[in-house]
Amino acid sequence: MEVLIVNESKHAAPRKFIQTWMELLTAELKKRKVLTADQAHRELTMVFLDKKPAQKINKEFRGKDYATDVLSFDSMDPSSLGELVLCPEVLKRQAAEHSLTYQQELGYMLLHGVLHLLGYDHETNEKDAREMFGIQDAAFEVLLKKISAR
Repeated sequence: MEVLIVNESKHAAPRKFIQTWMELLTAELKKRKVLTADQAHRELTMVFLDKKPAQKINKEFRGKDYATDVLSFDSMDPSSLGELVLCPEVLKRQAAEHSLTYQQELGYMLLHGVLHLLGYDHETNEKDAREMFGIQDAAFEVLLKKISAR
């Protein structure tokens, strides 16, 4: 998966971590047959925004007036998997709440966002939520072990 990073936030984007994480994530989701070979070769854009612009986008597209961790946007371009909009300030707060490092929380939310782009949804019903979070949590455990072994 080719990753394009657009950082419009005040916080540095950990580009090397993102590249490594996305390589591992792609392999893991292919192994789980969640990601096809075609999807694995598509481009993924990640946009990092500060709280105010992230809040504005969340309100505009979801009707929720707060900055959220990750938003997923499908693409009309067949060479693109889509776009993830991330808010480092929210991710840092959540990392502390979940006793994770910032990179671990970022990795979890990248996995979450990619699953949304692949059609998984946790907001439709309980069955879909169980399916999505089951894949997400199992894959995250494997990815954490692989990334820490590097």
